Amino acid sequence: MSDDHAHVQEFFTARAADWDARFPDDGPAYAAAVAELGLRKGDRVLDAGCGTGRALPPLREAVGASGVVLGVDLTPAMLEAAVRAGRDRAGQLLLADVATLPLRTGSLDAVFAAGLVAHLADPTENLRELARVVRPGGKLALFHPIGRAALAARQGRQITPDDLRAEANLGPLLSGSGWRMTSYFDEDARFLALAVREG
Repeated sequence: MSDDHAHVQEFFTARAADWDARFPDDGPAYAAAVAELGLRKGDRVLDAGCGTGRALPPLREAVGASGVVLGVDLTPAMLEAAVRAGRDRAGQLLLADVATLPLRTGSLDAVFAAGLVAHLADPTENLRELARVVRPGGKLALFHPIGRAALAARQGRQITPDDLRAEANLGPLLSGSGWRMTSYFDEDARFLALAVREG
């Protein structure tokens, strides 16, 4: 396991047990972001870096009983928290790295990723791997239930020009990874960038 992976696992393992309690009001923001993906009944969707699975219930509601919902995370403790919360009933949970997904090429209609970009070891390659598993024309939602400025203030830091989530950085990053950004919102109450799979 790389140092990056070890750091991510250590960070989230220490926070998994009380993650949902720390952010109890995020549910509606997740549901609204999932709605922006425009999923249809029967679609196949991945929650990449699913954590405690807060997006899984709205994803299941969007794709219905005939759809497929997968949640992938690198940290066992986060997946265990998802099971304790009963969210495994909304989708299949997989312990896996977004750098090497155990999924067929073009097998999905969409990817939802909350808070993922900042934790990617190799953003270009990792986003390319997400593109690999999505069919051409499929969608990607990069989401956070708080905007960049509000998150920086919460963490006691300043936004820097090299922030991957800045629109000027994210657009080229996505286009170099097989995606085309179609919309970008960075407001106090949410961050949401939507993209379409090229090709």
